[in-house]
Amino acid sequence: MGMNRVIATEAAVELIKKLKEKNGALMFHQSGGCCDGSQPMCFPEGEFKVGASDVCLGVIEGCKFYMGADQFEYWKHTQLQLDVTKGRGSSFSLEIPLGVRFFIHSRLFTDEEIGQLEPLVSIQ
Repeated sequence: MGMNRVIATEAAVELIKKLKEKNGALMFHQSGGCCDGSQPMCFPEGEFKVGASDVCLGVIEGCKFYMGADQFEYWKHTQLQLDVTKGRGSSFSLEIPLGVRFFIHSRLFTDEEIGQLEPLVSIQ
């Protein structure tokens, strides 16, 4: 088994399960900044339109996790860990009304881990 580009804490997994019960299938997009402050955003699957300028880094709890290709160039050497914290974020993400928000921890891959990375997931 290869090295995952994106993983999640138990708190994030539990929140995803709760959101899936209420909203059905979900997806994530790691924002590139602007009004949402570069944070992971959770949407009902298909509500956020992805295209050729997006990269799917992997799947968390059955939910694809996307990032813009330009932003991925900066983050391609890091593992992202999806987590949750109390407090209202400034985005349209599904968890916001619950008084929590998703956020990312990151760490650089080691040289050995880079050689073991899982391939990027097709956006199709």
